[in-house]
Amino acid sequence: MLIPAMVFGTLAAAIHLYIFVLESLVWDRPATRKAFGIRTDAEATATRPMAFNQGFYNLFLAILVALGMVLYLAGSTVAGATLFFAGTGSMVAAGLVLLLSSPKLAKAAFVQLTAPALGIIFGLFALTP
Repeated sequence: MLIPAMVFGTLAAAIHLYIFVLESLVWDRPATRKAFGIRTDAEATATRPMAFNQGFYNLFLAILVALGMVLYLAGSTVAGATLFFAGTGSMVAAGLVLLLSSPKLAKAAFVQLTAPALGIIFGLFALTP
């Protein structure tokens, strides 16, 4: 079950890295604005600092999961598993917050939380003797 856990962990990190790019690097582009429901230049300008900051949260979560996988595979299983589960657990929690606070964004919430949730499930099976 380690391979599926790593696959879903990698996918979760990639999704959150992509979200970082959208929120922190290309917030003003038309495709990004459309994806986040930003309708006007003024709205994009007003929300840019918040999005920039939020993007870095997503980057840090991706790094946490990736570092956890690297450490785990390098033999530091306790530290690696701890970082992996902290990162994926935070991703799932953030997705649940989005789902519960903005039900109209359910699709985005499920994109955000599905891969890390599967990573957690397979990770728990991988650690079970």
